[in-house]
Order: sequence, then C-alpha cells, then structure tokens
Amino acid sequence: MRPDITAITQAVDLFAGVGGLDLPARGLGIDVTGIEKSPDACATRRSAGLTTIEGDVRDHGPADFPDARLLLGGPPCQPFSAAGSGAGRRALGDIVALAHRLSERTPVARHGHNGVDDLIRLVLEPLRWALDALDAGRPFEAIVLEQVPTVLPVWNTYAAILRAEGYSAVAGTVRAEQYGVPQTRKRAVLIARRTGTAALPAPTHRPYAKGTPRTAGDPRLLPWTSMGDALPGRGPFTVVSNYGTGGDPKARGRRTSGEPSATVTGKVSRTRVLADDGTESRFTWAEAGALQSFPADHPWSGRDIGQQIGNAVPPLLAHHLITAAIDGADEA
Repeated sequence: MRPDITAITQAVDLFAGVGGLDLPARGLGIDVTGIEKSPDACATRRSAGLTTIEGDVRDHGPADFPDARLLLGGPPCQPFSAAGSGAGRRALGDIVALAHRLSERTPVARHGHNGVDDLIRLVLEPLRWALDALDAGRPFEAIVLEQVPTVLPVWNTYAAILRAEGYSAVAGTVRAEQYGVPQTRKRAVLIARRTGTAALPAPTHRPYAKGTPRTAGDPRLLPWTSMGDALPGRGPFTVVSNYGTGGDPKARGRRTSGEPSATVTGKVSRTRVLADDGTESRFTWAEAGALQSFPADHPWSGRDIGQQIGNAVPPLLAHHLITAAIDGADEA
C-alpha cells in the first residue's frame, strides 16, 4: 500500500527564492528545505527562519533528501517571460525534446554552452529530480511546479511523462487573483500525485476584468482582492505600472487602489503611486511584498529586494497549489 499522501512531513523546494512556496508548506506542517543560488534571496530566507541550502540545484539530488516526499519548484523565468529576451520561448521545442530524452533515461547535459542556454536548461531539473527519485525507489508522492504561462507546453510534456511513470498529473494556467492574491498574475502550473487524482485548485475568487465591478460574476465566489484591501493604510491611489501589457513598456497601465495590482515584477520600485491629493511616491518593500501576498513583516534582506519580490511565487497562490497536491481525493 502506498504512503498516505496527506501525511507528507518533508519537502524540498528547487529554486526556492525568498520562500513563496516554503511559507505555505510550513503553515501546513511540512518541513521544507529550499535550495537557492542567490545570496540575497538566501539572506531573506534565513531572516525568515527558512531552512536553506545556498547553491545550485544541479549540485544536489533526491538522494540528499531521502525523507522528502513533496517536490516543489519554480525554475528561473527570465528566459521565458514576455519581458525577457525570448531565448527560452524560442527553445521550448528543444526543451520538450530533451524532456523526452530524460524520460527514456538518455543522458542529457545539465549545463548549457553559454549563460542563456545554461539558465534555460534549469527548467529540466524538476523532471530529472522526479525521475531520479522514482528510479531510486523513493518517489516523491506529490509535485508542484510553477512558471510563466509560456512554459505550459513544457509542463504538459512533464505531465504526460509523469503519467506514464504512474502519477496522476495535470498542467494548466491559473490566475493569482482568483485565489485571493491582490494582483493579476497568470502562471503555468503542474500538479502531480502518486495516489488519487491530480487537479488544479478550484478558484475561490472571481476573475478581474477591467471595467467590471468586483461584485459581478459567480455569486459562489468571493470578489477579487484589491490593492486597497492589501494596503489599507495608504488611502485611495492610482498606480502607473512599470509593467507593459505583453511586455511592451509603452503599454503601461493604470489601475486604482480599488483594483488588483498588475503583475509585480523585479522593477516594482519604478511603479508610480499617485495619491488623490496629487503627491507621488513608490511602494515600500513591505507594500510590494503584500501585493504578492507575503506577510507585512516578512524580513526582506540583502540587495535587489525588488527582484526578490518580483521573482517570488505568491504564498497565497502557493497555498492553494500545495493543498490541491496533498489534500485531493485519495484512493483507498
């Protein structure tokens, strides 16, 4: 009989960042070890009391975490994001082909021939870890992966590979505001389980649509959360985002405090906040973190805190993903 998936007590988080996946896992009683290469993100993690290995995930493997039964991961998004160079988007077909080679247990180089290629290849690591754990006879009972929407074809490929290995797996796109995050942020996610049926978490909040009242829509769902809800001490304001629609810096949007934030990126410090009295300011780090659903007292440390915040998985979204991975219907 397979282990009870709801009894998972240990996890490993690849590309752990500042703890967006770790915080909700810890709240669910799971002891998480995060592997993170950035010294600055590690400084924040340690300040938050999160178990941290500072280093490259490729220097480790599931054999180093024999009791971990939950695999978490959000590989670097820069090569794949709309605001990035596009190298990752152009390499999607190559990544899918390499994933199939891994599934056939054919050796695949872990490092690329240049910095960009090296960064792109990191997206293969969660699959490598999952397959290595299976081959060692200590499979992860649940897997949760997160990335920008462009990576969905890769997650679909991983889901098919994991299903062939005995998992129930599903991949799809979720919207952060539909899980209570005060921000419109779309993400491609993968959830896999060794027992029961994998499913994406059911939305708890209504989707945001410009010009649509928050009270409109499915009455069974809560209204989306606004920036004003997350930052009650600010009073009414309008935001001029640093983020252009589709990655176009000329298409910068405006939203009021009665709406969710646009996607919080590593350039959040450039976001202009215009108060109704005409004064202009910037979000504090605590406020930018709150728009990502981090606790107000999260101890941001180190340098380039804006990038740390923008790279993070929103903890509130992560809570729903992890809960869906471990609390779905188990088989008898």
